[in-house]
Amino acid sequence: MAPTAAQRLVIENCAIATVDARDTEYASGHVVVAGDTIESVGPGPAPAGLAAVTRRIDGGGHLLTPGLVNTHHHFYQWLTRGMATDRNLFDWLVALYPVWGRIDEQMAYTAAQGSLAMMVRGGVTTAVDHHYVYPKDAGDLTGAIIRAAAGTGVRFTLARGSMDLGESDGGLPPDFAVESLDDALAATEAAVDTHHDPSPDAMTQIAVAPCSPFSVSTELLRRSAELARRKGVRLHTHGSETVEEEKFCHEKFGMGPTDYLRSTGWLGDDVWMAHCVHMDDSDIAAFARTGTGVAHCPSSNARLAAGIARVPDLLAAGVPVGLGVDGTASNESGELHTELRNALLVNRLGPHRERALGARQALRLGTHGGATVLGRADRIGSLEPGKLADLVLWKMDTLAHASIADPVTALVFGAPAPVTLSLVGGRPVTEHGRLLHVDEDAVARATRDEARRLARRAGIG
Repeated sequence: MAPTAAQRLVIENCAIATVDARDTEYASGHVVVAGDTIESVGPGPAPAGLAAVTRRIDGGGHLLTPGLVNTHHHFYQWLTRGMATDRNLFDWLVALYPVWGRIDEQMAYTAAQGSLAMMVRGGVTTAVDHHYVYPKDAGDLTGAIIRAAAGTGVRFTLARGSMDLGESDGGLPPDFAVESLDDALAATEAAVDTHHDPSPDAMTQIAVAPCSPFSVSTELLRRSAELARRKGVRLHTHGSETVEEEKFCHEKFGMGPTDYLRSTGWLGDDVWMAHCVHMDDSDIAAFARTGTGVAHCPSSNARLAAGIARVPDLLAAGVPVGLGVDGTASNESGELHTELRNALLVNRLGPHRERALGARQALRLGTHGGATVLGRADRIGSLEPGKLADLVLWKMDTLAHASIADPVTALVFGAPAPVTLSLVGGRPVTEHGRLLHVDEDAVARATRDEARRLARRAGIG
């Protein structure tokens, strides 16, 4: 049960990185949670005489941060980890689309459980799943994914994806793995009508998310943008991920990905795109001018040899940027807290070198930046009174981190830190590195079994 409004939880004696507008930090401070909301944050111990304190936690040796926000993922890919490990994006997709096109409802549910479990035990409190593979007669994939998220306790956005451009129409996916334009639009609208909660403290939201310029028709992009704006929900897709995608857009549309997406209504402060690796100055200016957001996925971009996104330049221009795991067929670890470190390190290989990103910029990408990209920064992404109590207490006094004096540097530069406690809306979802609402061992067994069943169905096992 979630805590009632009268109940208070107190965490004190810990380092705190609020990630507010001033990057306020406390070497030793406290947070008071009342119900689902942060009541107070400050230095030193919590105020004396608080009523209805049901739990008090001594956070000595810990760092308290906002919960991590994952802005891009493909949960179903949990069942195809470790495949096509030496291919670029287009070859990787060609190899895996025929496998993904054979998923069913049980597979989608189990894969979502695995993906969510790995993230949540590592400090994620808000997650996005961009699901775009809807084979015929596969069952209720949307409902299955949403049930898995609800069972984990995470705050969740399903980016209801779609593909209508199969091989016979010049796309990459096989024809049996795509929907018709009308079916995709109808199913997307039904998902919004059935599952989207527009309230500020929503646990489940829906975004409209046709897959990519090379797997959907121009008409589907245009009409999806119209649908999203008519319904008042956000839009999400892939953009500028690889040089092959850029070449595809120039050959097919006579323009690059950003200009093409702009021509179909796909720039705006209600839009975020995954990857955005191959962008020139005019592309970045267009994103900044329109408020279009970016989900930066450094591990996946490295795994698929896509390149290094210009994150320092995006941030300098004022583009909203968050972090994404991406699908676990291109980032087998499936963890967002490792992306804090990878974002910093990968971007330092670019032209800005050691000044590309610092520890606090990386933490901001994974928290407030992600919340901004999802349009939810007014309620999550920083530790401030009145915001939802989505927070993580990281244990920093073990062998892995104890000799690093600055806890934020330790969190970002060091090994993955253990999670002592994470809250979503004041409700514990992880304690001492274990999930509270999901049996991890049972999920591991189920994902192994469903991965084998999918492989057999696809003729590869």
